[in-house]
Amino acid sequence: MTTSSDLITELEWRGLAQERSHGLDARLARGPISGYIGFDASATSLHVGHLLQVFLLTHLQRAGGRPVVVIGGATGMIGDPSGKSGERKLLDDETIAANATAIRGQLERFLDFSPGPTEPLVVDNRDWLARYSMLDFLREIGKFFSIPYMLAKDSVQARLAAGMSFTEFSYMTLQATDFLHLYRDRGVELQLGGADQWGNITAGLELIRRLDEREGGAEPPAFGLVSPLLLTRSGVKMGKSERGAIFLDPTLTSPYEFYQYWLNDDDALVLQHLRWLTLLTQTEITPIAAEHAAHPDARPGQRALAFDLTARIHGREEADRQVRVAAAAFSGDAVDDGEVLEVLHREVGGFDLTDELLRGDALALAIASGLYASNGEARRAITQGGVSINDIRIATLDAPLPQLVADRYLLVRAGKKRLTVGRRPS
Repeated sequence: MTTSSDLITELEWRGLAQERSHGLDARLARGPISGYIGFDASATSLHVGHLLQVFLLTHLQRAGGRPVVVIGGATGMIGDPSGKSGERKLLDDETIAANATAIRGQLERFLDFSPGPTEPLVVDNRDWLARYSMLDFLREIGKFFSIPYMLAKDSVQARLAAGMSFTEFSYMTLQATDFLHLYRDRGVELQLGGADQWGNITAGLELIRRLDEREGGAEPPAFGLVSPLLLTRSGVKMGKSERGAIFLDPTLTSPYEFYQYWLNDDDALVLQHLRWLTLLTQTEITPIAAEHAAHPDARPGQRALAFDLTARIHGREEADRQVRVAAAAFSGDAVDDGEVLEVLHREVGGFDLTDELLRGDALALAIASGLYASNGEARRAITQGGVSINDIRIATLDAPLPQLVADRYLLVRAGKKRLTVGRRPS
């Protein structure tokens, strides 16, 4: 647990404070602060690209601050152009309400919703944005935004050449209005977000400043802080519409896929991700970093990251299961755990063990496994010693099949890296 004055120090050593507005450090020295992040509720699940922002709220709460979560029931209908190359699909009320409920449940894995001064507040910006008529909004909010000011924002500049609708162009004015409303109605002084939100955040700061004029030299009325972005391995912002997005919902990204994604994290990034995406302390991360430097092939950093995140999002029991599954898949040791083999059968696209296959030999099983492109390739693999069944090396084409694990499974390996599982139908 940190104090409000230590929050910036905590975020800086983790690398989570990429940019912040003037005066925030002095404000935090005076005590806890309420800070908000908006989630546009345009999908049924958060994805790992949201995790940096969720952890910003987590650290804020641990430092005695109050996290405020804005579900973008209104702005989700518009779509933030930041970091996007094309216009977003507009969603209806029913879809956004269902998405908001799902996201609220996922946030409970990171934030403590117990009653008290740090209890998170979850609000929907439809509650205030829907009250404006078009004319009222233009008169009360729009007059404070000049066209040159809006055109200068990076999120706008990146989209002008390809085309941007007025709908998306107006997004920053809506987000700024969110900040103004929360500042006035809830006393929220801080907006947090990813680095691509800096333009939208500063638009809100400017709106609040202009409507809350203070004497020269006085502390700013509100503040902003942004983290880096979590990028895909090709350098693209990790988003729900990007190919390969990793979701927190197990029906969209299975716990196996989720664990394996982090188990295969890049060596150059994994220690950074341990600081960004876990609550492990500096004291806990230091020995992991030393072990990783000494034995990178053992992937101690990736194993720590994959376990911690999987346990937080899918539960400790599931994380333990995925450790066993990973060991079974990649250690080359014999596997006698039916639960593990069931997971592998589902995740790697296993095949059925028919009565005919079970009466046959090793060659027939290798061909049926789908690991080989042709019968001839399967034959060559066996004669060269590259096939094992239940981790027993197959020496001849007509070798009998070993005993089923848990009376149901056969694990077939092609070399060291490819495998599949045959399962007898129930």
